[in-house]
Amino acid sequence: MSFETWGERAQVSETFGERTADVAAGDWIEALTHARDELGYEFFDWLTGVDDPPEGFHVVAHLYNPAERVRLLVRTWVPRAEPRLASAVGVYRGANWHERETYEMFGVIFDDHPNLVPLLLPDGFEGHPLRKDFVLAARVAKVWPGAKEPGESGHGSPSRRKTLPPGVPADWGTSD
Repeated sequence: MSFETWGERAQVSETFGERTADVAAGDWIEALTHARDELGYEFFDWLTGVDDPPEGFHVVAHLYNPAERVRLLVRTWVPRAEPRLASAVGVYRGANWHERETYEMFGVIFDDHPNLVPLLLPDGFEGHPLRKDFVLAARVAKVWPGAKEPGESGHGSPSRRKTLPPGVPADWGTSD
């Protein structure tokens, strides 16, 4: 058996030697159970989200069949407005922390997860840092406390420090 028997419920493709089964969010748990019980994909490797703006997110589970030594990606899509998906922990216990991380980093809510709480980020962190619309703090221009505008210090406008590249003697490049 394979996902080809699912007809239109699963779109099966192969890219770079990796087989992928795309299923609807409503078929997510059934697809993972089918892969485990019917196709021999006993080993759960990882699960993550992929931001697909502006509509939503792909959730991808990477599975492995140790008997045949083949891999399978099971992928589904959830909308950004309501990013909810059934938890895969009942099928693969190893999905537990992966779903917590995907919840924290992308904001995908896994229904019936046994402990869907933040895993990596500090308490009070706001936002989902792996979303493409997340604004990195380093990219936000903030006023430096005590900074003065050019010319306010009485020393003229600021200029770059004049240094030579490493290994260049101090007397090179000087013109008198």
